[in-house]
Amino acid sequence: MLKEIGSVFSFLTIIPTNNASLEGTAKYMHIFPLVGIVIGLLIGSIGFGLSLFLDPMIVSLLVVASIAVITGIHHTDGLADFADGLMTKGSRSKKLKAMKDLSTGSAGVVTIVLYAIGAIIALSLTSGFELFKAILLSEILAKFSMVLMASVGNSAAVGSNSPFMQIMKDKRRIAVAGAITLVPLVFLGGEVGLILFASSIVITMLLVGISTRSFGGVTGDVLGATNELTRLASLLIFVSI
Repeated sequence: MLKEIGSVFSFLTIIPTNNASLEGTAKYMHIFPLVGIVIGLLIGSIGFGLSLFLDPMIVSLLVVASIAVITGIHHTDGLADFADGLMTKGSRSKKLKAMKDLSTGSAGVVTIVLYAIGAIIALSLTSGFELFKAILLSEILAKFSMVLMASVGNSAAVGSNSPFMQIMKDKRRIAVAGAITLVPLVFLGGEVGLILFASSIVITMLLVGISTRSFGGVTGDVLGATNELTRLASLLIFVSI
């Protein structure tokens, strides 16, 4: 079990492990929110400390950079591929091919730039413990959104995402993921936490619909894009309430 949990942390972060396997990671996908808690606590603490003596805009830039470093930009790349696929005209197979292209298209570049700007602006609008909460809660929800998508969506094609989609059809696993997510959301966020939780569900279901219509289902890139978009949406909603 420890090996599989290590695989999950290695899959979502730059933490190395000797025995990582895709099957082991998929088996424990329901603990993705737990990894979100760990990442959120680490980055949130960094943001909280820096906000005590640095300008909010500088702090937010460093926080976004820290998230990119710790997560290895793995899901950010998925967001770029997702954007390229959506903007490609033609059949589903042509869109899927565009997502698999190793080079990033103009749609992907613009999307990443807008994503980074949005995250930096959102984070700059809060500081101190509120900044800590914004980072922690958004990171937990980013990871939960991938679990939820795998639970309700269907795979667009056989690939690396297939084991995750198959295993998460076990509703007991999504229940565990939901419990892991809700405890810190309610404890730290209260009503705001519940609003963020509901918003993440709406965003995830919307992305499931978009990906199903455009690609015939969910791919690994769509899962990664959902992680990034849910994080950004959670930050924007948090600072707007």
